[in-house]
Amino acid sequence: MLRIPGDYCTDLCDANLKMTRRDLLRIGGSSMLGLSLGSMFQLSARANESGAKGGPGWGKAKSVIMVYLQGGPSHLDLWDPKEDVSDKIRSPFKSIPTKIPGVNFTEILPQLAKVNDKFTMIRSMSYTPNGLFNHTAAIYQIMTGYTTDKVSPSGQLEPPNPKDFPNFGSNIIRLKPVTEPMLPLVMLPRPLQESNVVGKGGTAGFLGKAFDPYYLYPEGDDMDMTKMDKIKTDDLKLPQEVFAMRLQRRARLRDVLNDAMPEIDKAVEHYNLDEYYQRALNLIVSGRARNAFDLAQESDAVRDRYGRNTFGQSCLLARRLVEAGTRVVEVVWPKVANSDNHSWDVHVGLAERMKNQSGPMLDRGLSALFEDLDQRGLLSETLVVAIGEFGRSPEKGLSTSGNSNSPDGRDHWPYCYTAVIGGAGVKRGCVHGKSDKTASSPLEDPVHPMEVLATIYHAFGIDPDTIVYNHLNQPRELVKAHAVTKLFA
Repeated sequence: MLRIPGDYCTDLCDANLKMTRRDLLRIGGSSMLGLSLGSMFQLSARANESGAKGGPGWGKAKSVIMVYLQGGPSHLDLWDPKEDVSDKIRSPFKSIPTKIPGVNFTEILPQLAKVNDKFTMIRSMSYTPNGLFNHTAAIYQIMTGYTTDKVSPSGQLEPPNPKDFPNFGSNIIRLKPVTEPMLPLVMLPRPLQESNVVGKGGTAGFLGKAFDPYYLYPEGDDMDMTKMDKIKTDDLKLPQEVFAMRLQRRARLRDVLNDAMPEIDKAVEHYNLDEYYQRALNLIVSGRARNAFDLAQESDAVRDRYGRNTFGQSCLLARRLVEAGTRVVEVVWPKVANSDNHSWDVHVGLAERMKNQSGPMLDRGLSALFEDLDQRGLLSETLVVAIGEFGRSPEKGLSTSGNSNSPDGRDHWPYCYTAVIGGAGVKRGCVHGKSDKTASSPLEDPVHPMEVLATIYHAFGIDPDTIVYNHLNQPRELVKAHAVTKLFA
């Protein structure tokens, strides 16, 4: 059987990834069929480009909304409560039934309990930390699909740099460009952050700035619940003295000048400058993006349903953006990872903070997003993923990451936690995987964060094994993981 090697020798910088004798025999045998090694690689590349993969859920997504719960929410206190456990483990919140018989949430998620028949819960998210016990390194992993060796003892990373692996959204818009005059990738309402490391994992990295997100960070601090009313998109509108027809005439003049400069054209022909220029021009002239950002166009009832706070209005804006043609929207929880008040990083004061701050905002905003997308017929082609960088320790007051914790606080816990995924062909009303009695580790079907990214790529009809080239022109897979196709109907 002829097989084009995939996993082996894809990363020549890793000594453990060596070509086996079996792979050599396969390549040697291929010449008998008239295929040179170069021809094999060429065919492999064409297969990647054509998207000839298939399987459940393949190519169902036209857009994705990543609801990134920065800070690491406690799975035991949200959507995987345990009953017959000690007081040190049991949630302070009561369990309530959901639309799925036998599946309970806690009392702080009453609205999500009414709509969990629209999505699948993955109760078996898990990975071995290997230095990823702290926020920034773990955030980088889920956002890029790669880990980094530049982690200090505190878990901090160096700031973003052009050598970073790309954010998953940057990979998607590069391989599946938008067809509408619309922003392809938007990140809001704040950057990924732990302490003074801002934006790590949130750039296009070695793909170049052309594939960076459009960063929508309204003015105001994290506790300003009205900051989404202060959105400014001045870079998306025409100057008052320049109307659309005049700008288009300027564009035609530019084309005339380009035609008269064949040597310059030849020098930049590989940079697709005309394509980028035309996209930018269409984006500004159409006004489509600018209109999508205008939340005032929504009724008071809709805005109230999502919640009149930064997270709720960000979820509403995410719906408006995908409806207008945006490919990827990343809604980052509007509070820095290691902080108090509304943060998921509940080392202290868990009961008060989750019940009166973060819990109600998540419940209202995420439930409204699923309900709204479904009612508008958008959920069938929009993938929604809600996930944090890890969960929280089953035992309260225990230190797992070197942090101090109050008796009612929980520390970082990557060994087992919960994610939510729905839309774009994902099964409705299902639970994938199972945690053990104390939600400490998976009992069934463990899912690695990299497999979640592979599943997102798969949903777009993108092979997770697709090769990209880094700043040193070295080949790298989009992510070294396989899609979890069991999640799809």
